[in-house]
Amino acid sequence: MDSTVTSKGQATIPKAVRDFLGVKPGDRIKFFIHPDGSVVILPLQPVTRLKGMFTSPLGRPATHQEFDEAIASGAAERFRNSR
Repeated sequence: MDSTVTSKGQATIPKAVRDFLGVKPGDRIKFFIHPDGSVVILPLQPVTRLKGMFTSPLGRPATHQEFDEAIASGAAERFRNSR
């Protein structure tokens, strides 16, 4: 697939690519340029799409205290492993 860049620097994203990315008119996309010269295009996802992505082993949402304890535990373990 290819596209032509206009004098305004715009190009049409081919339909197959839009369908694959799930982007529609008005959606935003992000470009990443890698050191090897390749470019990756990804759709920007609103944070609200993350809701429900992760399940809790507790069977319910974790409390702030449980989050704090998990973070402290992970930090302590990382410190122990770095010594």
